[in-house]
Amino acid sequence: MPGIVLYLPVALAIIGIVYGVIVALSIFRKSEGTEKMKKISGAIREGADAYLARQFRTIAVFAVVLAIVVYLALGPLVAIAFVVGAVCSGLVGYFGMYLAVRSNARAAQASLTSMQDALAVPFSAGVVSGSLVSGVGLLGVAVVFIGVYLSLGANDAALAQTGQALIGFGFGANLLALFMRVGGGIYTKAADVGADLVGKVEQGIPEDDPRNPATIADNVGDNVGDCAGMGADVFESYTVTIISTMVLGMVSYGLSGAIFPLLVAGIGMLIALACSVFVRVKGEDEYPFEAMKRGFLYSTVLQAIAFAGLSLFVLNSDAAFFALLTGLFATHVIMNFTDYYTSTKHKPVQEIATAAKSGAGTNLIAGLGVGMESAVVGILVVAASIGIGYFGFNLGYFGIALVGLGMLSTTAMIMAMDTFGPISDNANGIGEMSGLEAKGRKRMDTLDAVGNTTKAVTKGFAISSAAIAAVALFSTYFETTGLKAINIALPNVFIGLLIGGALPFIFSSLTMKAVGRAANLVVEEVRRQFKDPAIMKGTKDPDYAACVDISTKAAIDSLYLPAAIVVLTPIVLGFTLGLEALGGFLAGAILVSQLMAIFMSNAGGAWDNAKKYIEEGHFGGKGSPAHMAAVVGDTVGDPFKDTSGPALNPMIKILNIVSLLVAAIIAGKHLGAI
Repeated sequence: MPGIVLYLPVALAIIGIVYGVIVALSIFRKSEGTEKMKKISGAIREGADAYLARQFRTIAVFAVVLAIVVYLALGPLVAIAFVVGAVCSGLVGYFGMYLAVRSNARAAQASLTSMQDALAVPFSAGVVSGSLVSGVGLLGVAVVFIGVYLSLGANDAALAQTGQALIGFGFGANLLALFMRVGGGIYTKAADVGADLVGKVEQGIPEDDPRNPATIADNVGDNVGDCAGMGADVFESYTVTIISTMVLGMVSYGLSGAIFPLLVAGIGMLIALACSVFVRVKGEDEYPFEAMKRGFLYSTVLQAIAFAGLSLFVLNSDAAFFALLTGLFATHVIMNFTDYYTSTKHKPVQEIATAAKSGAGTNLIAGLGVGMESAVVGILVVAASIGIGYFGFNLGYFGIALVGLGMLSTTAMIMAMDTFGPISDNANGIGEMSGLEAKGRKRMDTLDAVGNTTKAVTKGFAISSAAIAAVALFSTYFETTGLKAINIALPNVFIGLLIGGALPFIFSSLTMKAVGRAANLVVEEVRRQFKDPAIMKGTKDPDYAACVDISTKAAIDSLYLPAAIVVLTPIVLGFTLGLEALGGFLAGAILVSQLMAIFMSNAGGAWDNAKKYIEEGHFGGKGSPAHMAAVVGDTVGDPFKDTSGPALNPMIKILNIVSLLVAAIIAGKHLGAI
């Protein structure tokens, strides 16, 4: 293969990153609005920066210990790749949040001119986040691959050893994603639940009322959870999918099979970024999500055309193109079914809102039912994608990985849609707290509701793509260990299967309990401050920093145990019960995690939008008994959709990656040297 093709992914990644920087600079040139808006935005920024600084200090200790272990067990190349992956994941999360907290006031100010301007600022900030996730991810994987391949002689033996280094990169990226997803999720929902329970339910004041001591912490949480946490989460899914496709591609196509996924990711990224310019509303009355879907459709059509040419040029295979096309199509299916189950415009959410008329109990029952039903649909989509990828094109495990790569090739656009949500939420809060004009508040209310839908849709994408990525890694596990099948009739394998199925429950239990404990502390603090009549009259500012500190400490203190369980369990099982039992463990964990993640994410999103549906004026509107019941449902759903459900994504892949590294040690093989 010509040398220039080897370096082309690096060039594509740099172009994507530079494009993001240009868009970011254009955002920074926009007005932040009034002094009050700047002050509120500054408080959110200060809280988010303080939290991430403390979180990174905590993560560093854990990461250094693991880096030493990886160095001793697998050598310096894998250890260096591990550190590079962790640093890249952290940078993506940090800069995604950095831009978000500097775009919120600008989005609120832009809402005073037109719906298009109001949409453009948060979506453009999302485009920057998408360029960073895709660009830095591609750059990191490409540099590790090229560096190891060239340093070891640029031959078949060197190619074989790149697989292990790439898995090390994925391990580092996943570790950071787990911490940022879990920590950010606990932070944001502790503040959100505390603010809602006392502010809305007990005091009857609006969301983001400046009298609520937890409102700044709540807005900080949107950024550390939905921007930094989601950015790191999608980053690790994106990179792990590229890596697993490369490792499996080497088996059949050698160097071309390793380069092909990098080119797909790079060209897919640039097409998605270019198509972001088509995200424009046709008028004040068009639902903004329709504009996003239009841009996404244009992007996937152009990507399909490009992938057809790439498949024939690099692999001389139309089968690879059809596998990628399956992934693109699956992404549209996932977006539409998630939208159906979580949008205010469809029957499931409206039924949950109707149930709220009878009280909180029936509202909760209806939401649980919707979440369970959606999990079945989601698992069927994943199952069909896996089946088509494996059997449909005679590509075996490589076909499954290509389906996942097709899905993740849309990452730049997906991240733009996702980051749009928390920025719009923040902007709406800033608008309410600063007394923004009615026309701006109306536009921001609309965008805030759209943001709930985009967050639910992109979480559905993240969960389903994580499942495909996990199966691709699982396939790599089979290739690495030489296993042809897992016999669950063997007691040790069945034990592994049971433990794998149980692990997502204990992991989710720990994160849910952490939110509950932290929320209780926030509730007590808000109640204490509300006893001051001057705060309730609006003549005295609350102590916002107190709730920020409570949420920060609770989130940081809750990180170690879940991470330790996820890292240590596959190690213990692999060395005690054997590789086949470890395979059974992975199968159980992947299945249960996928079902739980979809169930919790969609149930939480549906409860949230059922509350929004009532707030639009249905069933008595804000302050009605139905609204109070819906707030309870939303409170339960918050840690479902923003903490425990999404945190299962990096958890699944850490289990897979640690198992791969354990298998490499036990089997004495280099990953990719099949």
